[in-house]
Amino acid sequence: MKRIPDMISYKQTNIVLVEFRFSEGSGFKKRPALIISCNNYHKSREEVIVAAITSNIKRVLFGDTKIDQWKEAGLIHPSLVTGIIRTIKSNMITRRLGTISKQDFQRVIKNLSKAIGL
Repeated sequence: MKRIPDMISYKQTNIVLVEFRFSEGSGFKKRPALIISCNNYHKSREEVIVAAITSNIKRVLFGDTKIDQWKEAGLIHPSLVTGIIRTIKSNMITRRLGTISKQDFQRVIKNLSKAIGL
């Protein structure tokens, strides 16, 4: 299998800064996201699966997870991982911000699993 060198530095549980294109195609906005795809997935692909992160913690919807240890994860505001999942090209990642705690990640996976009916 082909190995993708860009993804070696990014791993599951990393919080990264991603350039998301505006829906109307007029530009980009940098947003934090959590890498949820596993490291074996990254070895043969140019894509990564992420869940969006928001600092709007007042509105928690089904599938969302508040991050308890947000400062330690490299975020500057209290945040939550949303139930919004996207597959993106690895070159959309600007940089790594930090890593989510094991406890927070387990809760994210539990809530995302519920969101997709697993």
